[in-house]
Amino acid sequence: MSQKRIGIIGGSGLYEMEELKIVEKVKLETPFGDPSDEFVLGQLSGREVVFLARHGRGHRILPSEINYRANIWGMKKLGVGQILSVSAVGSLKEEIAPGHLVFVDQFIDRTYRRIPTFFGESVVAHVALAEPVCATMRATLSKTSQKLKLTSHAQGTYICIEGPQFSTKAESNLYRSWNCDVIGMTNVTEAKLSREAQICYATIALSTDYDCWHTEHESVTAVQVVKTLLANVEKAKKLIVAVLPELSEERTCPCSHAIRHAIVTDKLMRSQASKNRLKIIIG
Repeated sequence: MSQKRIGIIGGSGLYEMEELKIVEKVKLETPFGDPSDEFVLGQLSGREVVFLARHGRGHRILPSEINYRANIWGMKKLGVGQILSVSAVGSLKEEIAPGHLVFVDQFIDRTYRRIPTFFGESVVAHVALAEPVCATMRATLSKTSQKLKLTSHAQGTYICIEGPQFSTKAESNLYRSWNCDVIGMTNVTEAKLSREAQICYATIALSTDYDCWHTEHESVTAVQVVKTLLANVEKAKKLIVAVLPELSEERTCPCSHAIRHAIVTDKLMRSQASKNRLKIIIG
């Protein structure tokens, strides 16, 4: 199948666009278990898109409970070659105010309860992750955001924590000392798996709060996050509608062949079960 569809992972509220024509909803079974929800296939801005509610409809799945492997496998199965991830984040920098957008270019992984790889069980692979976000997609997002006059930041480091609790003040200040820009609970795992699946991946990070480090602002609460997020989602929708036609169908970036030299296991030593499980991912 051609990998020219564009995947969009975020909240179910993203589907509520007047311009979106929903074609069908697909429930997939994967070798890695059940995805977060049905995949919503449609047409938007002249492109074929696949939406997925990361936490399920009604936001019922914890960040640590998300079946990231099933979600990305499903995107690959449905012909997705590029993924736009829309996520709420806390700001760790004064200049990234609530309401701003950040196009993340780096991650720090502080999770510990997830399986961030499709490999294992007789097949070993080591993909390059020095640049974990597709540079082409990120540049296009930034350029389009500027045209729309949205307040955004062209790059930033996203520290991904396990959650579901927000940070302590000590943790928040530690992450600031590491020069992190934003904090969230989901995107690094998606980015790692997308790279293994040779899917381009980019984050539209929506700043909702100042975490808990800022002495002049109240510590982050779920109510505060949701209130700001609802306003930010409207900006994200506007950006998605405008950016889709700008994303090239022909991918020439390193993401599209990330696995080419990554598998180190001898072909004769790979189990048939693993080969079957990985067929959609690596061919």
